Order: sequence, then structure tokens, then C-alpha cells
Amino acid sequence: MNKQVFSPDVFEGKVAFVTGGGTGITGGVARALAEHGAKVAITSRKMENLEPMKAAIEESGSECHAVAADVRHFEAVEMAISETVERFGKIDIVVNGAAGNFLCWASELSPNGFGTVVDIDTKGTFNVCRAAFDQLKENSGQILNISATLHYLGTPMQIHVSAAKAGVDAITRNLAVEWGRYGIRVNGIAPGPIEDTEGMKRLLPPQLKESLTKKIPLKRFGRIADIEQAALFICSPAAAYISGVTLVVDGGHWLTGTGLS
Repeated sequence: MNKQVFSPDVFEGKVAFVTGGGTGITGGVARALAEHGAKVAITSRKMENLEPMKAAIEESGSECHAVAADVRHFEAVEMAISETVERFGKIDIVVNGAAGNFLCWASELSPNGFGTVVDIDTKGTFNVCRAAFDQLKENSGQILNISATLHYLGTPMQIHVSAAKAGVDAITRNLAVEWGRYGIRVNGIAPGPIEDTEGMKRLLPPQLKESLTKKIPLKRFGRIADIEQAALFICSPAAAYISGVTLVVDGGHWLTGTGLS
């Protein structure tokens, strides 16, 4: 996907705070926002997960700040938000992409395993939104939550992630209603199977890829670039009257009712 769709300065003057921004889908979103004019702060639990992306963004001529923080801990998130404001002066866009996942049958899943994923995905999303609220209110900002389609039907071995992402979707809708009065837009993206992510490489056995591809109406897996373009649209002025929506970007896959099995 090499064609320039959006103006390279569409986010000029904006500051984005991106969790899980060192790798994968949200790493791509962070890079895309930076390439289109935004100053970007990326966060993850470990600084070593952030340094390569920070270097890549800065090499392209954009500004990037990396700060380690565990989204499960509100105080750590508050510190990361404060550090970002100290560095860039404000926050306009929050992207919640920190997530955890693994395959496990519900009958074998420990309460701790279930709770850990919910804490990262759902509680972490709330923590970041709440910690950034004052900045978002002051700047009529926006939130983009990265969700999934797993909970739309039933996905084997993914009860923990399905529950967590259903909670993320609820946060998106509720905050859109509550915080719209402040000019804050809250939306989500629900990616389908994205082949160039570490998660897909770990979670999908190679022998199942061909059969799953046949079940996708567009007959291909998505790529991080597909999510980047969707994120740029939702965060851009072109979507100024869109709020409370979780945009499915999956090539029509979930509509077939085939799940990941």
C-alpha cells in the first residue's frame, strides 16, 4: 500500500499518545500518525519494546517520545501522560492498543490468565482514557480503541480476549456518549486476521492459513497498513462527525460466521 491517501500534514500540530506503540498494529498506527505530521508518544511495559520504533520514527524526521508504563496501573499511566504533556505540551489523540493474548480452552484457563488479559485490554483502556481526560477535554481530542471481532460470534480458545474486547467496545460507546459534550470523539477499530503481526504468527498454525483465507470474502489476510489507513481516516477531520463507532476492518470475514476455527 504505497499510494499516499492522506495529506502528509493532516495531523500537523497534533500530539498522539499510543499504548502498545512499539510493535504490531499500534506500532504501525503510531508510525502512520507521525508520518502525517503528528508528534507521537509511544508506551509499553518495557523500554526495549519501544526503542526500535522510536528510532524509526525519528529517522523519518518526525518527533517521538518513548516512555515505559504498564497500563494496568493507573499511577504509571498518569506519569506517562504527564511526561508526554511535559515533552510536547498537550495530548490530542489517544490510541489504546496495549493487549494480551494466547490460545487456551475455557476449561483449562486459569482465573489469573483470564484476569490478566481483561486487566490489560479493558482496565488498561479505561485507565488511559481516564488519565488523559483533562487533556482531551481541553483540546477537544479523540480516542481510538483497538478492538477485535472475536466476540461478535464465538471463537474457540479466545474467551478471555473476547470478554476483554467486548468491554473495550462498551467503553468506546459509553465514553462517546458521556464525553461528547466536551468535543471528544471516541471510536474503535476491530481488525480481522492481520498476517504481518507477531500475534497472528503465534496464534494461527501455518496449515490453517490457506483454509482461513478462503473464508474471507476479499480472499486475503489484512495487513497492518490496512489498519493504519483506517486509523488515519477515523482520526482525521474527514471523520469529524463520527463517534461511538467500532469500525470493522476484516475483509468481510466476521459476516461469514466462520470465526477463526
